[in-house]
Amino acid sequence: MDINIGIPNDQRQAIADGLSRLLADTYTLYLKTHNYHWNVTGQMFNTLHLMFETQYTELALAVDLVAERIRALGYPAPGTYAAYSKLSSIQEEEGVPKANEMIRKLVEGQEAVVRTARSIFPLVDAAGDEPTADLLTQRMQIHEKNAWMLRSMLE
Repeated sequence: MDINIGIPNDQRQAIADGLSRLLADTYTLYLKTHNYHWNVTGQMFNTLHLMFETQYTELALAVDLVAERIRALGYPAPGTYAAYSKLSSIQEEEGVPKANEMIRKLVEGQEAVVRTARSIFPLVDAAGDEPTADLLTQRMQIHEKNAWMLRSMLE
């Protein structure tokens, strides 16, 4: 069945492709944050363990929002590690870094998600896709705040 939501197919495809990159970044950051939650040690253990849990829980909810927006635009959402590996700007983690390195890498991950979300805005604006713009704005606000909170722990 054809989709007629006032956004031409080529624009919907381009937006869905951008959102697929955002989904991959979000899921990769979720996995990294969850890994750090499990493996953090040191004097900041309790603080970081709880902070990482709060962040990975929010990320788990976010992947659903992004994937559902891709589906609403009429395209399949990527859902495999192989797809995420190709689409994500965030590298998977090897080994278990020290707590301060975990924080630094999560700041980088949060900022990467913001950059990916921001890169989609020109497509969304050109298409008049307000629901996606709203989603992107919310995601950027959350990730910028998380990056600030994490960055503050390194000062």
